[in-house]
Amino acid sequence: MKNIKYLVILLVVSLLVPVAVFAADEEVVAENPEATDNKVPVYIFRGEGCPHCEEALTWFSGIEGEYGSKYKIVDYETWYNEDNAALMEKVAKARGETAEGVPYIIIGDKSWSGFSEADYAEEIKTQIDAVYAQDVSARYDVMKYLDNPTKKKSSDDNGSNDALILLLILVIAGGLGFGIYKARSTAK
Repeated sequence: MKNIKYLVILLVVSLLVPVAVFAADEEVVAENPEATDNKVPVYIFRGEGCPHCEEALTWFSGIEGEYGSKYKIVDYETWYNEDNAALMEKVAKARGETAEGVPYIIIGDKSWSGFSEADYAEEIKTQIDAVYAQDVSARYDVMKYLDNPTKKKSSDDNGSNDALILLLILVIAGGLGFGIYKARSTAK
């Protein structure tokens, strides 16, 4: 009777563990709003106190009424933040460019160094519209191509988690089978 009690406990645990693991994966997706966000990321590498950077940010604020539902600003201050400055260099290198100054603006597969409303406003609006019209999964995003150790894993990077879950299920099933075998041999 004691063996059967342990067998029932083992069975209950083996059924609950996979459910808990898969539920945890679903929570990660729900907590990450960017996974379902269709706004175009506008990466702006800027310097605090830079007049051209301020002009760019002010201009982007001014088009929010018309374009605010299509884009989101991802802002990196580079003059006082060494990590952001290094990221700007890394992004430029990944794009085959040299970041020659700020603001360095990237939208999809196009970039602008510096900012002048007269020179860049229409190009930037056109690029936002073009990227927004693309399917989210087909959009070019330079940040996906960086070797960034702090970058969160996507749902496609679950291979090791899936193998661990499978191994756990196999161990539990093996333990369950062994428990049944022992219970039957003891009952005879």
